Amino acid sequence: MDGLVPATRAVVEAAEVIIGGDRHHKLSEAITAERLAWPHPFDALIEVLQGLKGRRVVVLVTGDPLWFSVGARIGRSIAPSEITYHPQLSAFQLASARMGWSMADLETLTVHGRPVEQMIAFIQPDARLLILTTGAETPGQIARFLTERGFGRSKMTVLANMGGEAELRFDGEAEGWDHEVPAFNTLAVECIAAPDAALVPRVPGLADELFQSDGTMTKREVRAVTLAKLMPMRGALLWDIGTGCGSVAVEWMRGARYARAVGIEPRADRRAMAAANALALGVPGLHLIEGEAPAALDGLDRPDAVFVGGGLSEEVFAAGWAALKPLGRFVANAVTIESEQVMLALHATHGGELTKISIARAEAVGRLSGWKPSMTVTQWSLVKR
Repeated sequence: MDGLVPATRAVVEAAEVIIGGDRHHKLSEAITAERLAWPHPFDALIEVLQGLKGRRVVVLVTGDPLWFSVGARIGRSIAPSEITYHPQLSAFQLASARMGWSMADLETLTVHGRPVEQMIAFIQPDARLLILTTGAETPGQIARFLTERGFGRSKMTVLANMGGEAELRFDGEAEGWDHEVPAFNTLAVECIAAPDAALVPRVPGLADELFQSDGTMTKREVRAVTLAKLMPMRGALLWDIGTGCGSVAVEWMRGARYARAVGIEPRADRRAMAAANALALGVPGLHLIEGEAPAALDGLDRPDAVFVGGGLSEEVFAAGWAALKPLGRFVANAVTIESEQVMLALHATHGGELTKISIARAEAVGRLSGWKPSMTVTQWSLVKR
């Protein structure tokens, strides 16, 4: 309570009902009010709050309630006019001050209650990361991710109880991390790459070797062009029809914060590869569906982009185009004459842009070198206006 500004402290002291976790109630135990714990399941919180309408209700959280916290969830279901937010210093701001890091030059992430693997996408040379963790074991898991990717010399600092009498700090390097830390902590990572570190940028066009595949995948250069036409954007949803090993869907999700993707794939072995690729490359939220389009598209959230990597038909296009939101992007690739004929017919009716993509790589020819061409890809793309 001593850390609250006077106006906010007065609001808490005047509350009729206080909702929070055990530690929040202990920190405010001197105040007389009805006490409610977080409901189970957590989404029931909205129903609880709506049932308390008309009373002075305070929901206690740590730091800024709108920065990776419950305030955003409440604000999506209850009118802003019925809520007043009282932000305090966040764990990110306190950690930044402890480390002497500019907040404009780092990434703020959370893996609290979420898959830890999602931080992998942010492992880059010289990157600085502040991470809200899930528990005492999380720094060790992240240290392993760093070490496995050639970032074992990265500097790690765990900060706990910041601003309190029991504040703690633990420093070390990823490859030798062995600290036992409190369950509730914030992790600071300064990424340092070894000469042989894996370079996995967030821009499209990752090396084909980074993906598990049976050989039927959208190759690196074609994938980069495809993603440029699909245009990943923050929070946007992609339907990847015939996802295969998931290379396009994975790169879509890596390309923008909170981008989402649904991969539709009839083969179980390819869905397994797509799931493994998503986990290894830091986008564990890839949603995979067994089935074939257009039937498998029924009931899905409307997409911002649709990609068809194979099996384009008039029926698949009609279903995807009808579902696309305004300004949605539709992109299809074809390598067979039959698929190209379908594409040309659709282009004649709906317009858009047709492109031929030819890639050749230099390979050894005895003691010399020569160009080995890949299969030419015909690409059709259009934007829904």
